Amino acid sequence: MTLSERNTFFKAGIAFCLVFTLLILAASFFTIPVYPKMMDENIPRPMNILLPNNYFSVHASIALTVVFSLIGILFILSYFERTSAPEILYIAIFTISFAFEAIRLVLPLQLIFNFPSFYILVAFRILLFARFFCIFSLFAASICAAGLEVQKTRNVIFVIVIASLIITMGVPIDVLNWDTSLNMVNGYTSMFRMIELVAFITTLTSFLIAAKNRGSKEYIYVAIGIMLAIIGRKILLSTDNWTGPVLGFLMLSFGTWFLCSKLHKIHLWL
Repeated sequence: MTLSERNTFFKAGIAFCLVFTLLILAASFFTIPVYPKMMDENIPRPMNILLPNNYFSVHASIALTVVFSLIGILFILSYFERTSAPEILYIAIFTISFAFEAIRLVLPLQLIFNFPSFYILVAFRILLFARFFCIFSLFAASICAAGLEVQKTRNVIFVIVIASLIITMGVPIDVLNWDTSLNMVNGYTSMFRMIELVAFITTLTSFLIAAKNRGSKEYIYVAIGIMLAIIGRKILLSTDNWTGPVLGFLMLSFGTWFLCSKLHKIHLWL
């Protein structure tokens, strides 16, 4: 992929994230009034139960993930517009994928408009695909840093698309079973947590290998940035209290900025 083609992709990503930002703004007028009623319902909570659940905090987390995707891809374009960095394409995909978190608002919207549950099923399969594509994109960035040939970019994207599709289509989803973080309770939860954990550890390891093979300690800092971003992502996606929009957003944003700044420094001198 040429620099011009990559920048065109970034600009398309900006337009895509902007659309989702406007959609979540419009959806907020409908969903926010529903949350007080939802708080009175007996809905299963995720694992983080130290603080009381609050749907307004969940809504804020969802909105901030979408805003992050827009600001993040704008930052990436401005920072790397004239800098060739093979890894940044996959980091951009990771950033853009957060726009899909707006799909979680389909749950309160369904309570308002009572549309068929089939649409919820389709929406959450799309969201699940985006989440795995997000994780696998970071993994692709790490193996790219470790020595993958740049010419194989399209093949790598094709492989992670197929892998994400296989996982997404194989997950049982009960549209009537969801938790207070507005996430579906999927089948095989433990197995998919293990997939995410293995991908996370492998990604960090690959960047550490890149630091050794290329003799650049900056890749170690990239790994640290990714670790912070992934932890922030996990908090934003799975909490139902104010920890999500505060701590999660800060960690995700700082981690992404930190890893991008280190990547830029690496490739600026190549």
